[in-house]
This record gives sequence, structure tokens and C-alpha cells, in this order.
Amino acid sequence: MAKDKKKRKEIKRKLLHKYRLVILNESTFEEKISFKLNRLNVFVTGTMFIIVLIGFTTLIIAFTPLREYIPGYSSTKLKRQATELTYKTDSLVTVLNYTNRYLDNIRKVLRGDIENNQTNRDSLFEQYKLDPASVDLTPIREDLLLRKEVELEDKYNLFERDIENLGTLFFPPVNGTLSQGFDQKTKHYAVDLVAPRGTPVKAIANGTVLFAEWTTETGYVIILEHQEGITSVYKHNGSLSKVQGDMVKAGEVIGSIGNTGELTTGPHLHFELWRKGKPVDPQNYIDFN
Repeated sequence: MAKDKKKRKEIKRKLLHKYRLVILNESTFEEKISFKLNRLNVFVTGTMFIIVLIGFTTLIIAFTPLREYIPGYSSTKLKRQATELTYKTDSLVTVLNYTNRYLDNIRKVLRGDIENNQTNRDSLFEQYKLDPASVDLTPIREDLLLRKEVELEDKYNLFERDIENLGTLFFPPVNGTLSQGFDQKTKHYAVDLVAPRGTPVKAIANGTVLFAEWTTETGYVIILEHQEGITSVYKHNGSLSKVQGDMVKAGEVIGSIGNTGELTTGPHLHFELWRKGKPVDPQNYIDFN
């Protein structure tokens, strides 16, 4: 017990023992500065300095942009920017996929490429087919009145009558002579209408211009997108009066008859009608007479 007490006194003496730190002039050995120290003061002072240094460093890291240079650290701003970039990337991917599908459809229409096992679905209204045996075909009073009205006026005059209620009628694109009809066997998915050069070409229905450019084989081409996945194509035009993205009305002039492109033998309109990527016979829905 006495030995332990003596040892503690020895440690205390060493900690409190006074030392003098003197700074001398090297040439004259003149005393410039002196400090009275002991081991305890040095330990306490060093500990406080380390604590202050750690606290100061923590404040700098927590409240200044320097924290972003620390490996593995991610600020709230960077996380928000990363999230926004992720959303933008997803949106761009969606837009890119939509654009690719759009270009594929345009390429298919321009080249006339279709799947052979699906060419028999050439009706714009296949989903509304009914069994004829279950339908009463006896004309009703309203039908008789409509027939009389049609006999007295041009049934395709969209400026006087509402075509939307008729469902299966479209505005004829041009007044001309039918020179060649729709033929799947020869892959002629269109009707050719001969008319004088410069004759106005009109939109068959309300829609949006998907494509309006020059092509080597078919000259000036304009493609319109309508409701229910219907697309109308007008080739060999002499000129175009609409550009991509324009909104058009039924009967509105979109071009003129011409003889442009390599695959033409004279002024005419090569007109195609498509439904969800499948060609259909325009004569089933438009009266070209």
C-alpha cells in the first residue's frame, strides 16, 4: 500500500515538475523568450488543440462545399440532380422508342412493306363486324330520307355536311380518273388517280402531317395521320403546301398533282390508305367517280 502511494506521488511529481523552455539568439546566446511548463500543462494544451482542430475540420466539412471532394460523400444537391437526370433519361428513352416506332411506320409506308400473314386484315372497321344474318336490313324512315338527301347534293361535300357521323366516308383526295386500282398480289397497295398537272390534292379527313419530304422514287410525298390509327399517303406530288407537324382539315389542299420521282409515267396521284400498319383498299371507303 505504501509502495503504491509512493508511486502515485512520484507520477504526480513528474507531471507537475517545472521546466523552462528558452529561446536564445544563436549568435549572442541572448535569451529572447522563455516559458515555464510542466508535463501536465503540455498534455492538457495538446489535448485541447486536437479537440479544437477536430471540431474546426468537422464544421468545414459539414457547412462548406469542400465536403463534396471527400470520396464516398454525396450531398443532397447531388442526389437531387442525379434523381432529375434519371427521370430525364427515362423520358428520353421513352421518346426515343416512340420516335423509332414512328420512323419504322413511315419506312414501312414508304416502302410498302407488310407482313404476309396479316395482309388479309384489310378492313378499317374489322372490329365492328357483325353477322349479316342477325341484322335487319329493312330501310328505316331516317335511312330513306338520307338517301333522298344524298341524291340531291354532293355527299362528300364536307363544308356542308358533317362527315364524322357517317363513319365510313372520306373526302376524295383529287378529282381525277382511276387508272390503276388496289392489288395485293402485285403489291400495289394504292390507287392511281390521273389528273392534270397542278390539280389540288386534298386531305381526306382531319389529321396531322407526319411526313412531308422529297423521295427519289416517289417524288414529293406527304403522309397524314388520322383518328383510329388511319394513315393516308399521297405520292408523286408536284408540290407540297404543308410541312411536318401541321394540322389539316378534311378537304384542305395539301399539295398538287405532279410527275415527280423515278416511279412515275405521267401526272397522277398515287394514293394509299393504311390502318395500323396494314394497307386497305381506298375504293371501299372513298368514291373516286
